Amino acid sequence: MAIPAILSATVISRSFFCERGYEMKKNIDDLAIFGGSPAFHEKLHVGRPNLGDRKRLLERLEDMLDRRWLSNNGPYVQEFEQRVSDMIGVKHCIAMCNGTVALEIAIRSLGLKGEVIVPSFTFVATAHALQWQEITPVFCDIDPNTHTLDPACIEKMITPRTTGIIGVHLWGRPCDITALEEIAAAHNLKLLFDAAHGFGCSYKSRMIGSFGSAEVFSFHPTKFFNTCEGGAIVTDDDDLAEKIRLMKNFGFSGYDNVIYVGTNGKMNEFSALMGLTNLESLDDFIGVNRENYKSYTHELSDLAGVTLIDYDHREKCNYQYILLEIDETVTHVSRDQLVDILRDENVLARRYFYPGCHKMEPYRSYFPQAGLVLPATEMLVKRVFSLPTGTAVGPDEIKKICQIIRTAILCGQEIKERLSDHVDIAPVVKYLNGIARHAKPDWAEQMLPL
Repeated sequence: MAIPAILSATVISRSFFCERGYEMKKNIDDLAIFGGSPAFHEKLHVGRPNLGDRKRLLERLEDMLDRRWLSNNGPYVQEFEQRVSDMIGVKHCIAMCNGTVALEIAIRSLGLKGEVIVPSFTFVATAHALQWQEITPVFCDIDPNTHTLDPACIEKMITPRTTGIIGVHLWGRPCDITALEEIAAAHNLKLLFDAAHGFGCSYKSRMIGSFGSAEVFSFHPTKFFNTCEGGAIVTDDDDLAEKIRLMKNFGFSGYDNVIYVGTNGKMNEFSALMGLTNLESLDDFIGVNRENYKSYTHELSDLAGVTLIDYDHREKCNYQYILLEIDETVTHVSRDQLVDILRDENVLARRYFYPGCHKMEPYRSYFPQAGLVLPATEMLVKRVFSLPTGTAVGPDEIKKICQIIRTAILCGQEIKERLSDHVDIAPVVKYLNGIARHAKPDWAEQMLPL
């Protein structure tokens, strides 16, 4: 077999003959992006699903199958809604098929129209839920310290067409809810919260989910608490809850009696029983996240140019995200280069929320100059990324991840220079490693002559 000239003897010996698995990444040539062996056999994901007691889950599943009641407000959905209501301390929880549909229904139920103020620094579903209903999302800048809506910027975005504000809690940290409530009240605006990241958290000792006209949760598998797929709207407003229940079930009020325009937003029984099972392990999930956060803090706190998100330990928190902010003027290596380095080590770090909703379609075509009023957003989308946490990782994995980051940053200038001239040898290295494992990839014959 001919070996391409771009593979040096050092690269071949390290990638082809080294024992697979973790090796301390103490210099540049140890990094997989330059030919070293990946630090991890299997990919480490951000947001790998947490799973509760499997035995209890299967017991509930057998019961559901015996009942043959799979959807349409079954007993597990009803129990799940009550459990969430009790936990949050609100009168109503309406379980939904997913967080995006929940957000769309909440927006429609509140009668929002015209323009609604939202951050651009959020998952695009927040903006889409408005645009889908021909409501204009008006992108407002964020506080660079909290990453949530900057109250000082909101007032500037209010026009006669503005009907509401959607605050987005991020990383398990709440918005400045008090300030948003005051602005909404002063301008007679509806206040809705996207609480996809906020389940299990509190603000001034009051649980997230009990603020505004309503709050919306996502229980997607990437969240620390999941229902396989699902979401919910929580509120203390009796009339609003009644309207939402109609809207999520085609407008049915009783058998064959449709009294309102609606859609299908119902949560099914399997999702509900998954949720009930995971609720029983909620404290365990949060405990693991908290310990992981402490481990990352211990490993990275002294690293110049790297800022790890901080949490208010006086409040309840889910510690759901390990978010790093990179100051390239100090580290020399950029956020994107760090993400590439980690991904080659099978650490699937993720940029959040790059490049910002205002630079995604259709918004970048509608508002091509939006970035001019979003300086903090424009800065942050280039600096932050998230690392794996949850029950899929522990102290050993975290130490390895942090060693990679430390090596990359301490050698930042040299890495930056080498990457500027770097030829991607990853496909070739992958092929050689496949041969070492006696597992030749199907595409190998097209990559190298045999």
